[in-house]
Amino acid sequence: MMRTGIWRIPDLSGRWWPVFLRNLLVWRKLAIPSLVGNIVEPLFWLVAFGYGMGALVGHVTVGGTPVPYILFLASGSVCMSAMNAASFEALYSAYSRMQVQKTWDGIMNAPVNLDNIVLAEMLWAAFKALYSVTAILLVILALHISHSPLLLVAWPVLLCVGVTFSCIALIFNALAQGYDFFTYYFTLFLTPMMFLSGVFFPREQLPGLVYSLSSLLPLTHAVELVRPLFMGQWPAQPLLHLGVLAGYALVTFWVALALTRRRFRG
Repeated sequence: MMRTGIWRIPDLSGRWWPVFLRNLLVWRKLAIPSLVGNIVEPLFWLVAFGYGMGALVGHVTVGGTPVPYILFLASGSVCMSAMNAASFEALYSAYSRMQVQKTWDGIMNAPVNLDNIVLAEMLWAAFKALYSVTAILLVILALHISHSPLLLVAWPVLLCVGVTFSCIALIFNALAQGYDFFTYYFTLFLTPMMFLSGVFFPREQLPGLVYSLSSLLPLTHAVELVRPLFMGQWPAQPLLHLGVLAGYALVTFWVALALTRRRFRG
C-alpha cells in the first residue's frame, strides 16, 4: 500500500526541469507586467507607512537597538512580498495550469510524472517570489534605506521563504474546486500572519498568548532571519529559524503531493 498509496515517497528526478523551463518560456513575455503587479503593493506599504507613519513613529527598538521605522518596515515587507508572490503563483497560476488549461494532463502524456510536475510548480513559484523581492531589494538600495552587505545573504534566505510558502499554497491548490476557494487562504491565513509576524510592529507588543502563537508562524521566522541582515547584523539562532522554514517546506510539500495525487487519481 505504501508503494502505491498517495503518501508514498516522492518519485523525483531531473524531469522537473523541462516543466520549469516551459513555465519560464511562457512567462517571459509577461515578465515586466508581472513584476509591476507583484511589487506595487509592497512598495505602497513601504512608501505610505514607512515614510508616512515613520515620520510619526521615528524609531522602534529591535533587540535593544533603535531602528528607523522605514528600515524596520522594509525588512518585514520584503518577507511579506516573498510570501505573497509565491502563494499567488502556487495558487492561481498553478490552478489554471492544472484545472483550467489542463497543462498538467498534457505534460503527463510525456515521460514526466505528477511528482515532478508538483516539484517544478513549487520551484517555479519560489523563483517568481525571488524575482519580485530582487526588484524590491533594488528599490530599497536606491532609496538608501539599507546598504548592508548582508543583503546578499538575505537574497538566498528569501528564496527559502518562497519555497516554504509555495509548498503551503500547493496544499490549497490541490483542495480547490475553484478560484474563490483561495480567498479563504488569503483572508484567514496570510492576512492574519502579516499582522502577527512582526512585519509592521514589534511582536513584543502582542499579548503573551498571541506572542507565543506567532512564534509558530513561518513568516515570523522569515522576518527574524531577514531583519537583522538589513541592520548589518547576523540573526540570533539562524539554524532554528532556517530549520523551522525547512520543516514547514518538507512537511507541506509531502502533504501537497499526496493531496494532488489523490485529486488526479479521483
